Amino acid sequence: MEAKPKLPDLEAETQAEAARLDALYGYLPPAEIISRAVELFGRGDVAAVSSFGADSAVLLHMVAGIDSALPIVFLDTGKHFGETLDYRDALAADLGLTDIRIITPEEAALNRDDPDGKLHLTNTDACCAIRKVEPMARGVEPFRAWFTGRKRFQAATRQALPVFEAVGTRIRINPLARWTTGDLADYMKAHALRENPLVAYGYLSIGCFPCTSIVQPGEDARSGRWAGQAKTECGIHLPELDRSLANAAH
Repeated sequence: MEAKPKLPDLEAETQAEAARLDALYGYLPPAEIISRAVELFGRGDVAAVSSFGADSAVLLHMVAGIDSALPIVFLDTGKHFGETLDYRDALAADLGLTDIRIITPEEAALNRDDPDGKLHLTNTDACCAIRKVEPMARGVEPFRAWFTGRKRFQAATRQALPVFEAVGTRIRINPLARWTTGDLADYMKAHALRENPLVAYGYLSIGCFPCTSIVQPGEDARSGRWAGQAKTECGIHLPELDRSLANAAH
């Protein structure tokens, strides 16, 4: 029987593939990147991840134009703004998206580590691990690749964001990586896309309500997340997701 490739070998191959795809297609317009990726990975092996946040409509509109049945993974942390949940349903209806997959934290983990729902007050990293990282790993585990709406301008930690990047043995695709706030605004206007109502109040990056605040003038879009803390990412776009995916595979 032929031996299966070892995980480090598969991860190295995936890194090489991501770099190759980034060189081949990373310069293309976002919609074309999405179209090429769907062709490359196949409709059963690629999804989109969306928070239905401040500018999520742009990526989702592009996806819907290519395949409205593409799975859209939405992570319901149990701490979302009610406006975001309503927006999710309304925007999905606007765009004709037919496969919204809602992923939630494990009930046993919440009962064990956050029984009163106040873990975010003492340990935001632990809260994100339970409510975001582990559920998201389950959400994307069935797919070889997935799209995100991340952009380079959003934060200093994303300035070198590639379009195609390896996450363990899978590939994460950021079609909008090179786009600016102006590009997003122009696209939203040109296609008359519904906006998350919280944007009008100054929420430019929208996550869980306890850890999201209004962005102040001159600050980057993600400054309203975990304001006053050194934390800038929840972990679903960092190595924590890679480790959680690896654990889910065993």
